Amino acid sequence: MTDVRIGVLGAGRIAQSAHLPAISKSAGASLSGIFDPSPVLRAGACQRYGVPAYADVDSLLADDTVDAVVIAVPDRFHLDLASAALAAGKHVLVEKPLAGTLAESQELVALAKKSGLVLQVGAMKRHDPGVRFAAVAVRERIGRILSATVWYRVMSALRPEVEATYFPPMIVDEQMRATETTFKVDRGNYLLVTHGAHVLDGMRYLLGDPKELCARRTNIGNDYTWHGLATLAGDGLANFEITANVHSEWSEGAEIFGEKGSVKLCTPFPVTMAASGVEVFDEATGMIERPVFGDTNPYKKQMDYFVRTITEGIPADPNADDGLAAVRLIDAVNRSLDAGGVWVTP
Repeated sequence: MTDVRIGVLGAGRIAQSAHLPAISKSAGASLSGIFDPSPVLRAGACQRYGVPAYADVDSLLADDTVDAVVIAVPDRFHLDLASAALAAGKHVLVEKPLAGTLAESQELVALAKKSGLVLQVGAMKRHDPGVRFAAVAVRERIGRILSATVWYRVMSALRPEVEATYFPPMIVDEQMRATETTFKVDRGNYLLVTHGAHVLDGMRYLLGDPKELCARRTNIGNDYTWHGLATLAGDGLANFEITANVHSEWSEGAEIFGEKGSVKLCTPFPVTMAASGVEVFDEATGMIERPVFGDTNPYKKQMDYFVRTITEGIPADPNADDGLAAVRLIDAVNRSLDAGGVWVTP
């Protein structure tokens, strides 16, 4: 079978550390070219992978050697680039969040459905084999959920050192980096959108859509934390926490307690490309199951799955509606915060 030929829009950190290596490792994908407005990033990434460089996005989208694109740029560009890609007949894998605002996300969902093309959202943790195992166990093995806790705590001083260990040598455009910093002045909102898209999509994936939620936020200097409570479809309760940063080790996971047992999830720092550790307890047998996985790179497995959506017609995961639902939850958190932590409906 011919590889799905993929163009990458954006050659920054996430493209260099995750998407470009994932394409190179995926058996069903091949890299056709890279667009980035920065000549430094564009030339450096294309030289590294030996593919054509595109100085403008229209040229890449008009190229018949490109079947699909990965959009790895800041979320304020997602709607315009994804819309142009769909209009050009290209399938799309767009980094999370789906788009920069709720209204833009709604517009993009409508465009994707009208196009009939694949639009998959880059919430790669759904392709972590430990997370997938946990999600199945929650749905099929432990009954209705009474109590759940989901947390995500980004380490502070340790993060650059850990990234330096796992990342390939990074190509940096200092002028572009300085420009992007100006869009992160509202640090609280930037962190919630960036990290909340993962946490809140993960909560939906494991527990289903919350009926209501409430949230509070506080910060000490540049360190922010959000704590919230959500009601679940089966009348259970879920706590969620998003903290960036903690002056400690990375910590991410979930503990879920149902009528028949429990599921515990421990997720490593994503750049390690390791699977989450998962533990499923069955009260009836008294047995605990702890699976071990082989292929654990969630970005590579995400790319493998994206290829299958194109070649086999399986549903995207997460799809455009899932991406919209995650943005709705971010919006609900902000609405609750603005009203002093009241309960809101997503």
